[in-house]
Amino acid sequence: MRLLHTMLRVGNLQRAIDFYTQALGMQLLRTTQRPEQKYDLAFVGYGRNPEQAEIELTYNYGVDTYEPGTAFGHIAIGVPDVAATCESVRAKASALGGAITREAGPVKGGNTIIAFITDPDGYKIELIQRDA
Repeated sequence: MRLLHTMLRVGNLQRAIDFYTQALGMQLLRTTQRPEQKYDLAFVGYGRNPEQAEIELTYNYGVDTYEPGTAFGHIAIGVPDVAATCESVRAKASALGGAITREAGPVKGGNTIIAFITDPDGYKIELIQRDA
């Protein structure tokens, strides 16, 4: 397994890109626009996956502020088989307090296989299918 990225919701995508690239010296690695799903993404970091973890900045259309408690989105972990990892997590979740909140399947608007789980405190963790 490998840590891939951390997602943060932002109220102004360009302002966030400017901060991370100019104030912290990260590179703008790539952007994605998903108008049908009403969000845009920008990935920033000091290097690209898989060598380096990245930060995913997410702008949800029409939302310009977040309360600090809702700004954190999820941690992403790359796994070779999302469905198999879900089954492994499911087998342990009841004893450990986690849960699967989105079964393995393609991301909306794309074909990457993902799933979501939550830890005992409710923090979201995205599983993203990646080659070993």
